[in-house]
Amino acid sequence: MDFSLDDDLIMIRDGVSRFITDNYGFEARRELIDSDDGFSRNNWRRFAELGWLGAALPEEAGGIGMGPRASMVIMGELGKGLVVEPYLATVILGGELIARYGSQAQRDEILPQIAAGEIMLTLAHAEPGARYDLHGIATKAAPSGDGYVINGAKGMVLNAAGADRIIIPARTSGDRSDKSGISLFLVNGDAPGLSRHDYKTYDGGRASELELTDVAVSDADLIGALDQGHDALEEIMDHGLAALCAEAVGVMEVLFEATLEYLKTRKQFGRAIGEFQALQHRMSDMYMSLENARSMAFAATIALEGDDPDHRREEVAMAKVQINESAHLIGRQGAQMHGAIAITDELAAGHYYKRLSAIEALFGNSEHHLGRLADMG
Repeated sequence: MDFSLDDDLIMIRDGVSRFITDNYGFEARRELIDSDDGFSRNNWRRFAELGWLGAALPEEAGGIGMGPRASMVIMGELGKGLVVEPYLATVILGGELIARYGSQAQRDEILPQIAAGEIMLTLAHAEPGARYDLHGIATKAAPSGDGYVINGAKGMVLNAAGADRIIIPARTSGDRSDKSGISLFLVNGDAPGLSRHDYKTYDGGRASELELTDVAVSDADLIGALDQGHDALEEIMDHGLAALCAEAVGVMEVLFEATLEYLKTRKQFGRAIGEFQALQHRMSDMYMSLENARSMAFAATIALEGDDPDHRREEVAMAKVQINESAHLIGRQGAQMHGAIAITDELAAGHYYKRLSAIEALFGNSEHHLGRLADMG
């Protein structure tokens, strides 16, 4: 398994790193999360100019065609800065779904706009009471004229307030527990009958609850084949999970380094607390957990490049379990060794801890992904 990065990926990684260092300081980020949008549209346009939004998208659609490894290195660096711009929602969940399953007309219209920073997307996959089951879809799309009418509710939709188009999985046949009978539709963010309740998440992001009441879509808004959306949804969520794992590694790396620096400078009983052997052992545990997470995140990304869906599912599920375990250990240890200041809003380490806590639950906790692995035998 090749864990190396080529020169182009290293160049992108270093470019994102420089941007974070120069433009994404702690106070600047705090101002962004308190703004009306919750992120910077100027930053988003800059992401497009630097080629990050199209790095993983196919060349024929205005992208660079560098694939999942580009998303991995970008998400890792964005994690280091706790970047709140909707790269995950737009490029990974939205763009990859259109690139892989959209019609030629959808690809031609939407993907170049994503790469140019002219449009934002999100995926509204979760529903109340469904936990993490992708097939737990009660939202229904009924035939109407030359299209469909959608009714239902979606929960915890990332960056829905800023999305120009929202991908809605809806049931076109079968019962809520069936994997078949799910179809995917493009819905305008300001479509009549679509209402949102927007809110801040505790880690500094934005999300929404959606209500769809007789939302009309045309046949041209169907993504992929009718009733066959589950496999597409599962594949794209695996791409989202791998990207989230890469982000988590970036977050954990910064928290590890911040904790190490704190142990070198904080003094107790006339000596730096990092000299105490018990704390050195805890830092060693953090380091080993970080490296385990890094390896598993890379393995999950490589699995996305293959043609074996079972291998992809297995690697991604294992990676998320390891990421959750590492996030829990590094987040908890980092917070404890910083002391009470770690949970204050004024210390950057507390924000990294909150993001790791959110990542543990996002797209499936460890219990869910261990269940996926058990089902694979």
